Amino acid sequence: GMPREKWLRYRQFGLGGSDAGAILGANPYRSPMEVFRDKLSEFPIETEDNEAMRQGRDLEEYVAKRFCEQEGKTVRRCNAILRHEKYPFLLANVDRIVDGENAILECKTAKSFLWGKYQKDDIPLPYIFQCYHYLMVCPQAERVYLAVLIYGMAFKVYTIERQQDQIDQLMKKEVDWWDDHIVMKRMPEPDGSESCQKI
Repeated sequence: GMPREKWLRYRQFGLGGSDAGAILGANPYRSPMEVFRDKLSEFPIETEDNEAMRQGRDLEEYVAKRFCEQEGKTVRRCNAILRHEKYPFLLANVDRIVDGENAILECKTAKSFLWGKYQKDDIPLPYIFQCYHYLMVCPQAERVYLAVLIYGMAFKVYTIERQQDQIDQLMKKEVDWWDDHIVMKRMPEPDGSESCQKI
């Protein structure tokens, strides 16, 4: 029930799951410089909406239903912004909680030609970092189910189990990045991406 402007403002107070891949240089659409700008902007900066974003939002419920149908599970919304206990600037907005187990469901939609850039069973790095980020913020969670609707092609469900060594490495990188750039107000180096050119 939080107004969108307030939600966007709250997101400025920390790093969310979609920020993880961006600050590590793994997101082709968003650079560390853009994350830096968004967090330190006087007013929340809303990404310009496009058709892919609109369809992703509209189809989230469909992806969740398909997951339940295929996996024989039930899920519920998590109507809260979660924070890491030790590092409150590490935030999580999870799509769903899986009933009866300590698990999270992340719903994605993807274009077939973009997904085809990866090997058939590979998960794009930004998605992996996002799932590990959620496991980091939610220490009781044992796994993340990643349900992906590939338009007109397939519906896939991946299971990303908790790997604490990977999560610890990610946490160190995120904490160091926050301290080095947000706390110190030091802009990251440009990486030559299209995202940097918009800053």
